[in-house]
Amino acid sequence: MKKFSFLLIFSLLLFTACKKDHVDATNTKTLQSSINDMTASLPTIKQIKFNEALYILKTFGVEADGDVAELKALGQLIDGKKVPEIMTMADQVAQKNGIEWASTAPPSLGEMNIFGDDKAKESDPNDVKANSLSIMANPSGDDGTGLPTSLQIVPRLLDNTGKPVAFTGAGLEATLEVFSNGEKLATAKNLMQDNNFKGFNLKFSSLPAAKVADNKIDITVSVKTTGKTFKMTKIGLDVNPSLLKVPVPVVVDSTAVNQEPAVIDPNNPGATVPPVSTDPNAAPATVPAAPKQPAADPKTVVSGFLNNVSGQNLKAAYNASSNPSWGSYESFANPTSGFGSVKNVSVKNITSNLANANAASVNATYDVTDKNGKTTALKVTFGLKNVNGDWKISSYKINP
Repeated sequence: MKKFSFLLIFSLLLFTACKKDHVDATNTKTLQSSINDMTASLPTIKQIKFNEALYILKTFGVEADGDVAELKALGQLIDGKKVPEIMTMADQVAQKNGIEWASTAPPSLGEMNIFGDDKAKESDPNDVKANSLSIMANPSGDDGTGLPTSLQIVPRLLDNTGKPVAFTGAGLEATLEVFSNGEKLATAKNLMQDNNFKGFNLKFSSLPAAKVADNKIDITVSVKTTGKTFKMTKIGLDVNPSLLKVPVPVVVDSTAVNQEPAVIDPNNPGATVPPVSTDPNAAPATVPAAPKQPAADPKTVVSGFLNNVSGQNLKAAYNASSNPSWGSYESFANPTSGFGSVKNVSVKNITSNLANANAASVNATYDVTDKNGKTTALKVTFGLKNVNGDWKISSYKINP
């Protein structure tokens, strides 16, 4: 009998020892098993909050489409983590996304199950009985000229008479998708805890100007209850084009062309002589004529370039360059990725680094303001080369 009791106690201890206190995301089965072990070790209220925390992280803490992909991404996010760490992560994600949830607050999201059990349970606050969804999209804010800065998009669940459904204490997943000309531009999620949900604030400055066709967007909002997902779309909503996101011009430093080392003629430092060949059969080298010395000061060329960019005289600015990295004029003047996005250039200082008959280097410090009003301070080294007696900007390097 003693032996049997000892074996029973040993078996219970072994069983307890096998239970995991951290997430094992080796695969979906180990993920679910480890989470079940962790949940079982908690008091009832803590179990509910732990499930809410997992739901917050799965819904808002990872970037993935579809339940399977979200679950896999969640596993990667929390692999090896224990309950307190997961609670802290969920608090951070909720705060970042403006969700009214905290790990120390009472249960508020109904019975969450991240493994896809969507069946209605007794007194399930997410089992909201509704007939349809409506959305309101109202202009919000003022850009100083009387035009809005954003859209406030508010969904409401309606009954079969078209009246808002009253509910509280839910955790309904609400998703906003933004499109233009059929292309998805943005996605946002939030929790709809009652029918006084404030909705989404869509800032125009978050939308890329290059992808918004005819200054109009389409929006789709979906709200997921236990029994059904409601969805509605509004088409052709106006945006404020002056606030759309225009990236600062992408500037690529051109790479110097590798050349054979030149021989300096002491009688004419501005001219170069090809290296002396050691091949006895080689033809005698000829000394090329010295290039025509540019009359203009390199600093004047850089100053004129920046003034032309500031005044959007982009053709003149482009003609002052011979930089392969800037490509064609169309690429150089592109309003979203080129110098066409510049509104103003305020020059602070221009100094010359070095200059000879063939090459020059000029440092310039200036502020660039783009068409969204964003100002960036830059320190740039311009490389110039002699092209038929004229200085042309051949490289552009942004310094730290």
